[in-house]
Amino acid sequence: MTTKSEPTRRAVLGGAVAVAVTAAGGLALDAALAVPASAAAAAVPTDLVSADPLAHLLRRATFGPTPAALAELARLGVPAWLDRQLDPAKIDDAALDALLTRLPLAGADVATVRAKLPVHSYEAFRQLGRAAVARACWSNRQLFETTADFWANHLHVSAPSSGVWDSRSDYDKMVTRKYTFGRYADMLKASARHPAMLTYLDNRSSTKALPNENYARELMELHSVGMIYTEADVQAAAKLLTGLTVTSAGTYTYTAAKHATGAVRILGFSHPNATAEGGEAAALAFVDYLARHPATAERLATKLCLRFVADEAPATLVAKLAKVYLDNDTSIVPVLRALFTSPEFAASIGQKVRTPFEDLAATVRALGLGPETSGVKALDALYNHLVNAGNAPFRWSPPNGYPDVAAAWASPSAFLIRCNIHLNLATGWYPKELTRPADLLTALVPVLPKTYGALVDALARRLVGAPLPADHVAAVLSVADKLPTSPLTSKESVAGSLPYLIALVLDSPSFQLR
Repeated sequence: MTTKSEPTRRAVLGGAVAVAVTAAGGLALDAALAVPASAAAAAVPTDLVSADPLAHLLRRATFGPTPAALAELARLGVPAWLDRQLDPAKIDDAALDALLTRLPLAGADVATVRAKLPVHSYEAFRQLGRAAVARACWSNRQLFETTADFWANHLHVSAPSSGVWDSRSDYDKMVTRKYTFGRYADMLKASARHPAMLTYLDNRSSTKALPNENYARELMELHSVGMIYTEADVQAAAKLLTGLTVTSAGTYTYTAAKHATGAVRILGFSHPNATAEGGEAAALAFVDYLARHPATAERLATKLCLRFVADEAPATLVAKLAKVYLDNDTSIVPVLRALFTSPEFAASIGQKVRTPFEDLAATVRALGLGPETSGVKALDALYNHLVNAGNAPFRWSPPNGYPDVAAAWASPSAFLIRCNIHLNLATGWYPKELTRPADLLTALVPVLPKTYGALVDALARRLVGAPLPADHVAAVLSVADKLPTSPLTSKESVAGSLPYLIALVLDSPSFQLR
């Protein structure tokens, strides 16, 4: 991916690994990633990440703090900032909207995709994935985007995957993004009637003569109550869901002739299901019941805590959020507000590690990089990096969505992939099409410090939000063959080593913590 010579690249990566493995007084990155969830709170040193509650909120509620976001949050205060972010229609996102016009099939309906592309084309998948990267990096509606990412992972339909070439983009627009700040009951019913979900989990081929159990099982296990069902529940639900299918034009339809009638009882839900004509209403009543089930409330509260709070969800917060969810008829906004203003969230500093996708977006945002002036080559490159990292948007193959705990992303090879992209973005080697500050050093550190140690400290405060531990600073400076006390006489004297210093700060355990 880089254009630098391989010996130089190996040396830089060696320095990067040194940052992680020489942390005598702090937590090495491999330990930070591999620490058991039950020990996370005790294991993460508080000196690796800023304890500022505003910075903490931005690390979790957005894809990465920026100076502008920090200034806005400080000016508005937490309640007003949350109010603004939870009302995204009032936030100007014209620049992102203009960028997304280059990806016209991201969010396109079935008819449009079919009209534009040959059968089983991957082009709509490609545009959808690039749009997700663009939104994470550059949207002003950051809380909406982090939450939309959560729901896309929860009601997961893999992209690319067989059969949804024409419907997956519409699913993103009309299901997860449409109801991101709406009611989960509405989102779940929209998912149950969408050709992408019905195709992905095989309900489109389910008939009264041969019911398919795949969607019925995942609807309960993954999308709602969890594993509290019996095999009899799965069989009854599969029969109840027959008839929810897809037309030859690729759109949703209910076909009464395929529906299995007869009374059902599933997890406390009962329905006479007496007629085929009433089968759709009976099926949707069941989906509605699942959305409002106390087990669903607890499961969603737990998953939201895993996403935004800690790898081990605080039991007190789970109970609180589940109650808010049920008390507000499955509305999502009150749950998010309760989460981000809770004492459990405030106490969770240092207890989440960035996934590769979050790390990439946070890096772009921290460095102040912008989208290319035309075309999508840079978005292609960023997306392909995430493919290599195993975390490209929507690309997880199983229906359970990407794992959201640190241990899932812990390996030396995964760490080196992060190092590569940090270095490429810091140097501007790849993707070279991204727009960059004219003077990156001045953009990151407006006043030149007098020593190299002070420079690394200033870079860390700008990129991470807190200074690095002393041994981490020494490891970063090893790439420039400098000591913390070495004098810094001019911008020109540091120009050659600056991109490497920046990259190594980004490689540090501090930046990996979210």
